[in-house]
Amino acid sequence: QVQLVESGGGLVQPGGSLSISCAASGRSFRHYALGYFRRPPGKEREFVAVVGGDNRQAYYADSVKGRFTISRDHTKDTVHLEMNSLKPEDTAVYYCAAGPIPVRQESLYDFWGRGTQVTVSL
Repeated sequence: QVQLVESGGGLVQPGGSLSISCAASGRSFRHYALGYFRRPPGKEREFVAVVGGDNRQAYYADSVKGRFTISRDHTKDTVHLEMNSLKPEDTAVYYCAAGPIPVRQESLYDFWGRGTQVTVSL
């Protein structure tokens, strides 16, 4: 059974840092792109970042570029999102996703985690 399980969410002050991780299991994800989407309160889910199966292609939403870094560990089928200089507008439920190619369209992802809450507030 394929599972993507996120961990590491929580509460952080504006300007702070937080890392979240996603562990994928149930099959090999070596050739899959692994990425993150987020759903801010009252809004649609949106693309955040993705890294390709070769660990060389990484793409970011303009809103997080320069502040967030995505990386993956092929030996463990895990993907990490390091978030710096966090802003209140980064508050959202963050979802891990796996798909065949590193793209921004969520409809092209095959597997999804349940999400982890990240709250940026004083």
